[in-house]
Amino acid sequence: MLKYILALLMTFSSVVYGAEYKPNLPVEHIAAGSPAVEKKVRDAAVKVSVPFSGGHGSGSYIKYKDLNLVVTAQHVVDSSLGTKYLVSHKGESHIAILIYSDSINDIALLYVQNAFDSIEPMKYNPVEEVADIGTEIYYSGYPASHKLMSFRGMVAGYEHGPGIGKRIILSTYGWFGCSGSIIYDVHGRQIGVLYGVDVEYYPNVQVQENMIWVVPMNKMNINRAIKPLCRGYQGKLPKACK
Repeated sequence: MLKYILALLMTFSSVVYGAEYKPNLPVEHIAAGSPAVEKKVRDAAVKVSVPFSGGHGSGSYIKYKDLNLVVTAQHVVDSSLGTKYLVSHKGESHIAILIYSDSINDIALLYVQNAFDSIEPMKYNPVEEVADIGTEIYYSGYPASHKLMSFRGMVAGYEHGPGIGKRIILSTYGWFGCSGSIIYDVHGRQIGVLYGVDVEYYPNVQVQENMIWVVPMNKMNINRAIKPLCRGYQGKLPKACK
């Protein structure tokens, strides 16, 4: 095959890594005619800053029972469990702890101890099966050095790889920094995690930014994913751990 996948971790932006902060920023409005779920998806999108490289990826702020979590791509937070990252949205930032890391499926889970004040998390409600071709999708992320951007598209098809199973191919837009964005359907259900873009190497190297690779959400068992957090939790055990 002459086509390969290029991971979409952006590596050239600077990062301020430290205490949580909540400055006041101008409100950016989404068009009144936009679907309500699209606004919710945008409002739950977070930037995941990587302190070691000075880069960033994207993610989605979700609620699973009584836990505040961020789902992102594993290659964005490629470190040991317990490593801390800064997650932010519209000026509000919090420290999040890596509690699950799956390098084969490129999915990771972060625990946010202090809930965001300015945004509501998306309810964790993944699609049980792989989304059908033609399914309309929404996602929001942080491409390159841009602020939060929102995109629409559709499931265009699938690819299969040895040892990794089925992957979803989207017809939409993606660029460096969008890795870890969660893809949603029109009902607000999680379809999967954006992790790569097509690259054509012949006759010249060319990024196919409108062919985006997504790992299906059903590749992660969330009850298994939160086990490291539950085992080491100090204080009253969350309901999600019982």
